[in-house]
Amino acid sequence: MKRRAVWGVIVIAGGLWVQGCAAPEPSQDLLAPTEAQMKIRSVQTRVFDIADRQQAMRGVITALQDLGFIVERANEPLGLVTAARFAEPNYYDVVGVTVTVRQETAERMMIRANAIFNNKPIEDPKVYQNFFATLERSLFINTNKDNKGEQSTPRQ
Repeated sequence: MKRRAVWGVIVIAGGLWVQGCAAPEPSQDLLAPTEAQMKIRSVQTRVFDIADRQQAMRGVITALQDLGFIVERANEPLGLVTAARFAEPNYYDVVGVTVTVRQETAERMMIRANAIFNNKPIEDPKVYQNFFATLERSLFINTNKDNKGEQSTPRQ
């Protein structure tokens, strides 16, 4: 009788163990965008009337530097810029940003910024509005310099 009970427990435990090893089936909409993702994407993206991708990349880099970021990588063929800075007042907090620049039409560039604070996404629209306002000023200044034929000189 005891032997039968022990075998019963072993069979049940074995069945549970095998069932626990089975991977759950992923849902069909695993990678489908949600309403919240679409909303934050619309806040993170702007289209600018600029035809030159290099000029747009220079504007992004300048805007990030104006905001106190240190540019970590800039890959012009991919249209990708990553930067980071320490957040105030706690200098152990880090803000990171990734900006992508891609051609929408022959005369327009789509620029998307994605910011994180201590590895958590920033969803506050004001943060992105501030970045795009700075970027707009940067593109305006760079465009006017290029149109006037001035050589840009480094600051001392």
